[in-house]
Amino acid sequence: MAVSKKSMKWIPWILILPVVLIRGFTTLYPILVTIKNSFFDIKILAGVDQFVGLANYVNVFKDAKVQTSVIFTVIFVVVSMFFHILLGVALAMILNMKFKGRRFLRTIVLIPWAMPTVVAGMAAKWAFNNDYGLINDFVRRFFSDFQFNWLINTSSARTAVIAVDLWKDLPFFAILVLSGLQFISEDIYEAAKVDGANGLQSFFRITLPLIAKNVLTLCIPFTLWRLTSFDLVYAMTSGGPGEDTALIAYRITTEAFTNLNIGYAATLAVMLFLVMAVFSFINMRFISKISD
Repeated sequence: MAVSKKSMKWIPWILILPVVLIRGFTTLYPILVTIKNSFFDIKILAGVDQFVGLANYVNVFKDAKVQTSVIFTVIFVVVSMFFHILLGVALAMILNMKFKGRRFLRTIVLIPWAMPTVVAGMAAKWAFNNDYGLINDFVRRFFSDFQFNWLINTSSARTAVIAVDLWKDLPFFAILVLSGLQFISEDIYEAAKVDGANGLQSFFRITLPLIAKNVLTLCIPFTLWRLTSFDLVYAMTSGGPGEDTALIAYRITTEAFTNLNIGYAATLAVMLFLVMAVFSFINMRFISKISD
């Protein structure tokens, strides 16, 4: 039996229909439900489920805990991404050099990234312990009376969280930058060297312009991962001391699964989603402009 051309046009749509349905159910439907819930006061323990309009959104700007989470999230993202770019490019340059054992170094440098974040967070919690932690044990080899509770003080706890985040994800960022470096032809550097350019001039006039788009593109997913980071704080500090290391994603999770305040958690999730969407749009527009 011959199949008409008109019928053939529907075959691709039929084939991708299961994927579309699965994607819609697992992605689109939860987003729509979350948006809907953000307009309701849903408290499971209290048995409350009533429409409140924009009240949840107004309360966000009055919530001191959310303000603390937003402040630390901004600090966490900005500082972490600054050092991701600075140290990531430097590490990529080192890994791109020709030396014995280069392949081995490229392999072992990814070990922290391959480690589950919860495991890294728990290990860091022990490492920063004042009594038996690896950090203080090392410092006491030079200053025997050194005593410091890293995760009890706000500034040091925040610094420790950012440092562990860098230790874990920086190698992956560097490897991705390295992939861009390897597309730069050696002939360009040789020509620059003939013209009298030194290593520093070659970096700023050849390497940096050629990898700039690659680095900026990498900043999009890495920034979004920082914005949605939850497991590191959960395993390492549980948001403490107080609420000072509670990232916004951790605050959302606490409201949803600890306080069972579903409506308020949905509101925070929607606002975070909008921030991420705006950031991605601006970054993509900027990348497209520098590419023209």
